[in-house]
Amino acid sequence: MHLQNYTKEFRTNINLALPVIMGSLGHILVGLADDMMVGVIGPVHLAATSLGNSLVFIAMSIGIGFSIVLTPLISEADGAGELEEGRAIFHHGMILNTIISIILLAILLFAKPILLYLKQPPEVVSLALPYYTIVSFSMIPMMLFQGLKQFSDGMSRTKYAMRATIIANVINIFINFLLIYGVWFFPRLEIVGAALGTLISRVFMLVILYFMLKRVELFKYFFTGFSWHKVNKTYFSKIINLGLPSALQILFEVAAFVAAVLLAGVLGAYPQAANQIALKLASTTFMVAVGVGVAATVRIGNQKGKADFINLRRIAFSNQLLISMIMFGFSIIFLIFRNYLPYGFTQEIDVIKIAAQLLIIAAFFQISDGLQAVILASLRGIQDVWIPSLITFTAYWIIGFPLSYYLGLYTEYQTLGIWLGLFFGLSTSAFLLFLRFNQQTKKLIREANAAT
Repeated sequence: MHLQNYTKEFRTNINLALPVIMGSLGHILVGLADDMMVGVIGPVHLAATSLGNSLVFIAMSIGIGFSIVLTPLISEADGAGELEEGRAIFHHGMILNTIISIILLAILLFAKPILLYLKQPPEVVSLALPYYTIVSFSMIPMMLFQGLKQFSDGMSRTKYAMRATIIANVINIFINFLLIYGVWFFPRLEIVGAALGTLISRVFMLVILYFMLKRVELFKYFFTGFSWHKVNKTYFSKIINLGLPSALQILFEVAAFVAAVLLAGVLGAYPQAANQIALKLASTTFMVAVGVGVAATVRIGNQKGKADFINLRRIAFSNQLLISMIMFGFSIIFLIFRNYLPYGFTQEIDVIKIAAQLLIIAAFFQISDGLQAVILASLRGIQDVWIPSLITFTAYWIIGFPLSYYLGLYTEYQTLGIWLGLFFGLSTSAFLLFLRFNQQTKKLIREANAAT
């Protein structure tokens, strides 16, 4: 096929992806604002936010993995014109998200003592503990928000979550400014103030999105008709059967990056702070891939509902081409500005030097990181989730993390070696997932042709 057959889909992909990208960046910016405003106080405080968020990110990845499957399920029902099916999935998804959020909060509070046994600098741990406790409670509003967001994304209305997230970020920065530095009559709470800003802003984010969606004419049908008598375990099973492997996919990648944070912490507070800076910058560009991935999931889910597998494959490849081009641009930015970007977080020269080195590795894995995210989202769109979970486990924990561990702790590469392991893990994941998607879509086309 000619290249134009793929590039002509860019406009539709971008229109769907852009609000998701802005909304996803909003999630990152909540943490980014914490890091940049806390980093002014000192690198130890910055390292503490990194450690405090480590287990929370793992729990959040599990929760998001369960909720993210609402998008392909609802987009498929929407494509097939099955409104009642879509409403039932939405209602059951929100119930499940509520239950999961409570369970994850309980696990986080129970797991808090683990921070004391991770061989992290004592001064970092003492600051991280209260931050961790407060941010853990944001799990409940975050998960409920996520359920509403995945529903509206699945209905191809991606702008509402973006708006709610932007407003919540403004609230977060304002509260941070008051409580971190003790402006006016507010107490100077430093890292605890950042945690309170995150918690309060996520509550506002949930409330704002709820009232936005409830006012949309298209969604009014979905916000009515709930009854406990209609609750059916079949829908829970359907969501869990797709959500569990999806949660594992995200968990394996997030846990690999969290492990990198902890490995860097073994090397000291400065390497950990530098790792956090590079990780935040790489996570920011990754959110663009998340947005394009959601566009891929929604459009592929619609095509699956219509049983149009030829166009499904073409649209998927158009998203993969688009993200490759975008992430290549980010690679160039990281390489050119690697010595300047860390100044947004700290003025410590030793931390900046380490972070600049890590951004070189981040530049090289941008395309792999973007591709694997979009291909995973594409596979989720065709509801192929278990084999991709095995692929991600192999890439990150059989290949990537052992390399990070060895190169980081047993060679002179140290923090740079940790990131080299991440590079190989991401690249392996992208390559194997592409092979899987290529195989599965060809199989769908063959089966559809045989049926006719």
